[in-house]
Amino acid sequence: MTLVVRRLDIAEARARFDELARLRIAVFRDYPYLYEGDAAYERRYLATYFATDQAAVIGAFDGDRLVGAATAAPLAQHFDAFAQPFAERGLDVATFYYFGESVLLKPYRGQGAGVRFFAEREAAARGFGFGACVFSAVVRPEDHPRRPPDYQPLDGFWRKRGYRPIDGLVTEFSWREIGAAAETPKPMAYWMRRL
Repeated sequence: MTLVVRRLDIAEARARFDELARLRIAVFRDYPYLYEGDAAYERRYLATYFATDQAAVIGAFDGDRLVGAATAAPLAQHFDAFAQPFAERGLDVATFYYFGESVLLKPYRGQGAGVRFFAEREAAARGFGFGACVFSAVVRPEDHPRRPPDYQPLDGFWRKRGYRPIDGLVTEFSWREIGAAAETPKPMAYWMRRL
């Protein structure tokens, strides 16, 4: 399997919407997100990246098949839930470039796509004149009943990329978990790297 990782222009990203949605649903079904995805939620969420000319959508391809993706957009143009904690702390929301998901199907992991996802989004941030990149990650308790025994948090990977947690900065974002009847808010902690 030879992976090709490249940035998609907005027209291609729109054309591949169904593939992006299926990929997010498949990968986020696993712990720690436990996401019970649906097309309506995906349409709402991914619209954020199609609404700004400063978004970045990166794809990982096996031939023409999309097997991984990463997204980013200005924090000020993302969902308010992600920007509000920064504004409440007196931080200039307009200076941050927000990384959405990095999703990759399991058979393709460990081949460098995750590193490229970060590098490509950081390059986009620099190109758009941003001074810092941030992302949020769901916070689950150590004793969560659905935590697999072999679960490895991504903290070490993120630290190797130069990201650090932003102490005390947390938001909530809602989605429907596997088996749940409705969306519920989940705590999300922030990580940041200055460029």
